[in-house]
Amino acid sequence: MKIAFFRFIAILLLVIPGVLATYGFLAMKDSVFAQFSSPEAHVQWGKFALGFVCFAAGVSFIGGWIFFRDRKRNYVAPRFKAKRKKS
Repeated sequence: MKIAFFRFIAILLLVIPGVLATYGFLAMKDSVFAQFSSPEAHVQWGKFALGFVCFAAGVSFIGGWIFFRDRKRNYVAPRFKAKRKKS
């Protein structure tokens, strides 16, 4: 039971940033398309900026998580491997 709970928490840690990035992308898309919907419309800069921040935060979290996992399993190029301390 304990392992299943921790796996559920791990899945939530990846789903929440994914939903955040999806919302950000859709907000940016909606703000740009709103400009072309009518001749008097203008760009919704606030919605676009919020969408950009949400998209960047979600994508960077998921990308960082994948990079950390790959570094731990030695799937990365030598230049990205952790530096060893010289003694």
